[in-house]
Amino acid sequence: MDGSPLADFLVPEGFAGPRGLRALAREGSVVSEAVRYRRRVNADRATRRTVSYAQRTRETGDPVLLVPGFLAGDYTLTGMNRHLRRQGFRVYRSGIVANVGCIDRSTEALERRVEQIAARRERKVTVVGHSLGGMIARGLAARRPDLVSGIVTMGSPMLAPGAAHDLLIAQVGLLRRLSGMGLSRLMGEDCTSGSCALTMFEESRRPLPQDFPFLAVYSKRDGITDWRACIDPAAQAAEVRTSHCGMALDPVVFDLVTETLQQVQARPEALRRWAWVDPITAADAG
Repeated sequence: MDGSPLADFLVPEGFAGPRGLRALAREGSVVSEAVRYRRRVNADRATRRTVSYAQRTRETGDPVLLVPGFLAGDYTLTGMNRHLRRQGFRVYRSGIVANVGCIDRSTEALERRVEQIAARRERKVTVVGHSLGGMIARGLAARRPDLVSGIVTMGSPMLAPGAAHDLLIAQVGLLRRLSGMGLSRLMGEDCTSGSCALTMFEESRRPLPQDFPFLAVYSKRDGITDWRACIDPAAQAAEVRTSHCGMALDPVVFDLVTETLQQVQARPEALRRWAWVDPITAADAG
């Protein structure tokens, strides 16, 4: 990857990011996905008008944490947040304003966030992540299975994080240069080609507990990442016909996520109940 800010190990042999304007044009379908989202919202509102307040679904389900993708913040998952709340799940934001920081620090912050939620609800947390957010979720699940009850990744290239469109690679390069100029809170050289990047990549390959709920959503229309890299061998894969960006607001994806969360919640309580453990011991056991 001559001239790329990303290390070669992030693009294993056999993977390659989408190229050219045609790939980016596929991302234009996000408009159609937004229209479908608006139609779903309108339909849900019409349905709720016919249901009394006492009959409406309460947020009594297990906790769910939503994690946005690269360059994005929690606001990009607002639609999914509202949908899952209407289904009765307790939904939490990651606290990420813009996912452009050091991946290792982001994972540690997310781990603390999940610990807080699990302690409050006395339940493990299902983590739903879009793009880079899904990769962070995958690594956290492997690191702390005592905290995470299941994960859903959407367009997350775990198998080849660097197999992305040149436009995205250029944005990574810009963040790296800004970090080198003194903006230390941004993704820097270590995060893209050093030990931080290697740790993230290796964690995304660590084994998960047996029968661990894991849904990997991917799309062959993805104009940002190599869709093949989004199919984790440990996951149940589900194909959708959306753009990469549109996965965050497509009702079809909403329904897939809801179904997985319902499956997690149907598991025996012993598998879902949280109990404090020493994170160092848990990491050694993993």
